[in-house]
Amino acid sequence: MSDSQATYQDGDLLLKLYDLRREPVMREARAFVVQFMPQSADDILKIMRSWDAKDGAYIRQVSGYWSMVASLVNHGVLSETLVYENCGEMYLLYAKFKPFLASVREGMGIPDYLKNIEKLVEASAEGRARVTHMQGQFKEWAKRREEAAAK
Repeated sequence: MSDSQATYQDGDLLLKLYDLRREPVMREARAFVVQFMPQSADDILKIMRSWDAKDGAYIRQVSGYWSMVASLVNHGVLSETLVYENCGEMYLLYAKFKPFLASVREGMGIPDYLKNIEKLVEASAEGRARVTHMQGQFKEWAKRREEAAAK
């Protein structure tokens, strides 16, 4: 991860990006994506191919937003460290989609889908470790849901 000092402009841009996340429809979209736990590429593709369905629009809105943020970092416009420290939701999205990304890209005919996020996350040991940790948490959450359902 970059050791460069964050600037006032980085902080200002990060706060503006945070404001965009507070927009009511974006909040709904983010809530959906956080709760969405795909088990296969088909789970993702089924929703993303629903062009007139709200859930598909939510995934496209959230993935587009986080891809834009990652692009800003990848091009040196925004501090990588600030994004790592304040944008865990982007890593969450990538952790959920990573196991299925090749199939989703192929199925949607979008070879660059989430490429900006992938480039950012995979470029640092910290990013890769965060995603691995999150994926472990997903398995633990699934186990707890199964145990609760069995009671």
